[in-house]
Formats: sequence, structure tokens, C-alpha cells
Amino acid sequence: MFSADEIRKDFPVLERKIDGRPLIYLDNAATSQMPLQVMEALESQYRFHNANVHRGIHTLSNESTKALEDARRTAAAFIGALPEEIVFTSGTTDSVNMLAAAFREKMTGKDNVVVTVMEHHSNFVPWQMLCRHTGAEFRVCPLTDTGETDLKALKNLVDKNTRVVAAAQVGNVLGTINPVQEIAEISHAAGAFCAVDGAQGVRHGVTDVKKMNCDFYSFSGHKMLGPAGIGVLYGRKEIFDTFTPQRYGGGMVDTVTAAGTTFLESPAGWEAGTPNYPGAIGLAAAMDYLTGLGREEIAAREEMLCRMLAEGLSAAEGVTILGKPAKRTGAVSFVMEGIHPYDAAALLDKLGIAVRSGTHCAQPLLASLGLEHTLRVSPAFYNTEEEIERFFKGLEKIRSILQ
Repeated sequence: MFSADEIRKDFPVLERKIDGRPLIYLDNAATSQMPLQVMEALESQYRFHNANVHRGIHTLSNESTKALEDARRTAAAFIGALPEEIVFTSGTTDSVNMLAAAFREKMTGKDNVVVTVMEHHSNFVPWQMLCRHTGAEFRVCPLTDTGETDLKALKNLVDKNTRVVAAAQVGNVLGTINPVQEIAEISHAAGAFCAVDGAQGVRHGVTDVKKMNCDFYSFSGHKMLGPAGIGVLYGRKEIFDTFTPQRYGGGMVDTVTAAGTTFLESPAGWEAGTPNYPGAIGLAAAMDYLTGLGREEIAAREEMLCRMLAEGLSAAEGVTILGKPAKRTGAVSFVMEGIHPYDAAALLDKLGIAVRSGTHCAQPLLASLGLEHTLRVSPAFYNTEEEIERFFKGLEKIRSILQ
């Protein structure tokens, strides 16, 4: 049986107190906390096995190389991919930038790229800059009144000159669960590639990139219980190998002469230099932990916590929730009448409650809503119903103070 109280024992940070009050950590969309099992995997690598990978023939190098490639297999299985389709990066931002750079030599001024207005800057700006450098047109798909991607508008924006459609699996502000399979179908019908930002989606339930039918998928370790500085770029093998690597150095070359250089196939050809192999090992440990808990159970619990938040905030005086998507997970954002989000977040912190205030790296979305800043609450499966109730009481307390 899924027990949040038992699970919390794996997360030492949740025992902390802030200004003498128990920590209530509700900023998981920014960074999730790390369980002991992941810390132990990292410690074991550094204490007993540490050596550079893919280079040495000695025992430690072989052990580290095996652990890295085992992590690649774990990551592949976690999202329903093949190991050779998994490139380790430093995170989602790195993944999207690498991918956008690879498209540069494949695009002209006649082409276009389509993104949704809900995208995090990391899945917005790289494509915008790609269009700027190639002369291609940058198109932004609006949302419906409920905060969902307007699929009718998307169909009108995607045409025979569209090269890439980029969309989030889950929005990082509204928590909207995008119909990525349908978005992929719209993309492919026009001959375009579909690139999915999975940073906010990969931890919430089961992700199957083959079923999703996307061509590329990116995510970060630090948003799914893993270390910071590690992430994944998935790409279909047959597509990956049609691109030219964008970073050069050791590990990714086949032959190097004064006359020229040839490169290895993916994934090795996309991983220049020494990879963050300890990070990959820690990421695999985080995936094993999530799988052990039950990813469907995690999804059900987090959706329940988001419903509880949405219902409680809807009933709170002077509070307006942003968006009413039919499917929401991971995050609920809102504004409070007469109270700046920064002030609210600062006072909540004094009560031991960690939430996020600001633009959430989604300025185009907020501008479309007529806002500059919001408050965001993002629960994880280790949060409790009692913590949510204490959050509501904290909101009421700061409202009485600031108003």
C-alpha cells in the first residue's frame, strides 16, 4: 500500500525546520528532493568505482563504463526507448539547445517552427533563435480559455513548411497535460518532427515515447529525484543518425586526421568529452526508486493532491486559479487579489512553506494571461494531505496580514 508517511523517511530534507516550523516543500516543479537510495548510489560510485569511462581497460574504468551503460539501459526502459536512442546531457535545457542546433543546417528561410505559448523558455527560446539564425518563421500556438493547447489553431499553424513542432508534455505553470500523441499526429501529417519537453511530465506516471509517437523527448534528472546536471535527449535512432553532431571532442570521434574527422553514430557521437557518468548512475537509481514505488500509483496520488489544491484555492477568498484544464498534474498556479506573489512567497517561507513566485520561465504564457508574476504550488507524491491543509491555513494567515 502506498504510504506517504513511510516514503518520507527516505527524504532527510523533509525533516528540516524553517524558522522553527516543519518544512512543507511545495516547489517540486522546480526541483524535486532526493531519496537516500540515490545519494547512496552516488556515494558508492565515488567511493569505490570512480574512473573515467570508455577509455581505460583497468578494473575501475570497466566498472564505471558498465554502470554508465546500465544507466542508459535503465533510462531507455523508463521511457520505452532503445538504449542507442538515449543521449545523456546536462538537462532539458541542454537537450533542447543541442537539438535546435542540429536543425540549423537542415532549415531555410522557407521553413517554420511551431511551439505552444505555454512552453518553458527552454523549449521556446532555442527554437526562436534557430528561426532567427536560419530566417525561418517562428509560430506560437495559443491556448484555449481553459488553458489547454488549441488544437484547431495548431492544425492551422502547421503546414508543409513546418520542420518542428515543439510542445511540453505537461505545462510547468498551469499543470496542463498536453495531448502529445495527437500533437505528434498533427506534426507527422504535415511531414514535421515532433519534439516533446518532458521535464514536467516524466515523473508523473508512465511515459512511453513509442506510444506517444514523438521524434524527440527531453527531460532532467533534478525534477525526478535525481542529481542536478544530468538529463536525457531521446531521439529515434533512424532520425538521430541523419544529423551532424554539434559538439566535438574526445569520445565521439571515429577517426581524426589533419585532413578531416569522422564521428561515431548516436548516442556516442552526441556525447563529446567525459560524460556526467556519476549523474547518469544517480539518475538510474532515481528511476529504479520511482519504478519500485509504482509509477501509476505516483501519478494517481499527485493528481489527487493537485485536485485538492485546486478545490481549496477555488474556495479561498481573493484567490484566482490560472487555467482549468481537463487534465492537470504537477502544478497549480494562482494570484491573490491585492497581494504581490513575491510578498506572499516570502511570508509563506517564514511559515516553513516553500512555494515558487515569479514568471516561472514562461513569460509568453503569462503575457497571454495579462499577468507578470504568479504563485505556483507543485506537490510531489511525498507531500501529505495535512501539508496541503497547512498550506491553506498559511495562505489565510498571510492574507490577513497583507490585506
